[in-house]
Amino acid sequence: MRPGGDDGGAVDIPGSGSGPGWRVRAFRAPGPVTPGPGAGVASLSWIGGERIAVGGVPAAGSIAGLASRGVTHVVNCRSREEALLGGDLAAERAAFGVARVAHAPMRDLGWGQRPRLWARAVLFAAGVLDDQLEARVLIHCTAGRRRSPMIAYAVLRLRGRTASEAASLVLSYRTGAQLVPAYIRSVERWLAGELTAPP
Repeated sequence: MRPGGDDGGAVDIPGSGSGPGWRVRAFRAPGPVTPGPGAGVASLSWIGGERIAVGGVPAAGSIAGLASRGVTHVVNCRSREEALLGGDLAAERAAFGVARVAHAPMRDLGWGQRPRLWARAVLFAAGVLDDQLEARVLIHCTAGRRRSPMIAYAVLRLRGRTASEAASLVLSYRTGAQLVPAYIRSVERWLAGELTAPP
């Protein structure tokens, strides 16, 4: 299919095909959210056999080592300010090449996410996975809890997974991930063609 601050409780996912009452529990990790991998969150989590990893921002100096962990492409979901101050986007482009790194510059505010910020990155990741059987895509934000799970969910949906399958895969493999209801609604509205992004 090619598309044209919540309280973190259970949420109905639109378009799940499972009828009313299908719900996803948004997990909350205990304690404060800290930048980067840490606070008990693995630096990256591979999602089953999907060739997608979800993670926090790679530690300084470790970006070059991502290739040895199987990563071939990167989607950076940190805001422009975060990526600029942290230097991670520039380091990823230097390590992998500009053509293998996409940027989805989102802030993590818990409100709906505008597709103009992330749709190209979702199309990039889905296209790479469809066209290159050896591709393995790392999708990361700061802590790997909210923005990168949203993008991983969107990529899985674009590649044919149902809403329930995509949610289950992300939440099963990424400990501490949250599927923020407003973020998921943005994805589903984009898939339905209700929200559009510039070409």
